[in-house]
Amino acid sequence: MKKIVYIISIIIGFTVISSLIITTFANEMKGSKKVVSVSDVNTKLNIDEHKIKKVDGEIKIRLLRNATGYVEEMNLEDYVLGVVSAEMPAEFPEEAIKAQAVAARTYALAHVEEFGGTSYSKEKNANLIDTVANQVYYSKDQRFQGWPESKQEGYWNKITEAVNSTKGEVLTYEDKLVLSPYFFSTSWGSTEDAVNVFNHNEPYLKSVDSPGEEDSPKYTYKTEKSNIDVISAINAKYNNCLSSSESLKSQINILERDSANGVSKIKVGNEVLTGVEIRKLLKLNSTNFQVEFRDNVVVFNTKGYGHNVGMSQWGARAMAKAGSGYVDILKHYYTGIEIFNMYK
Repeated sequence: MKKIVYIISIIIGFTVISSLIITTFANEMKGSKKVVSVSDVNTKLNIDEHKIKKVDGEIKIRLLRNATGYVEEMNLEDYVLGVVSAEMPAEFPEEAIKAQAVAARTYALAHVEEFGGTSYSKEKNANLIDTVANQVYYSKDQRFQGWPESKQEGYWNKITEAVNSTKGEVLTYEDKLVLSPYFFSTSWGSTEDAVNVFNHNEPYLKSVDSPGEEDSPKYTYKTEKSNIDVISAINAKYNNCLSSSESLKSQINILERDSANGVSKIKVGNEVLTGVEIRKLLKLNSTNFQVEFRDNVVVFNTKGYGHNVGMSQWGARAMAKAGSGYVDILKHYYTGIEIFNMYK
């Protein structure tokens, strides 16, 4: 009888110990799910599942283009769909649209604190606004208003497929989310190093070749401004910088260009300004400009459209038409990046 009791005690003890081991192992496995890894590039980010789920439903957008200007919380992928439909022509090749989707998704998360980003500096109650100050966002109804009726559903389905096929994919650099995934419309054959435009260095925003964009309607452009308008625009910020309309030609002189041929220094009256400043003050298409002086008129002949840093959308189009996939496009324009999927 004692032997039977002894055997039963051993069995009970073994069962308890086994349960403890199994429970501990299970808990450790639950903890291990906190790191999400990418299947194709073996990259790991410190993003746990509850943050991904939270962000997926709580991107906050201030809809300034809407008359009410209210803040709307929306699904991340729905937001990306609206951005891609607004930022890239639907006629572009699918691989270019996919590249835009990944860049737009990355830009969104770069404005979310859980992912190491910061909300738009001028907005207290939302991560982003829906204008060019961040990324332009259109609702489906807004986007349809700008498309021919016969092409609306086809275009929307095409963009939806591109977004869905890249769901959860973002840009990373050295295992961290890319916080400055800049993109723009049209380069003039090469992009700019970020330090030349934004005065801060990003290792993934280096100057690269970007051929094949001559089809862009903004590849070359002519802007004419009266002497008085030029003087007023510059003197509004730099008081008495320019003196008279008659001597304007002698007061404006391009001093230096950077390696991508953008204007880096320009003498304006008694000031030396950057091409970026002139572009902003005079609302020019790019910093790659030539200046002509005609009877009381200044003519600025520009190449390209936008700040020229990061991915050129028309360059992405050219690469896609030549057979490049969206990953190749992204790796071309963002030096040294990898693609990370948050949901794998």
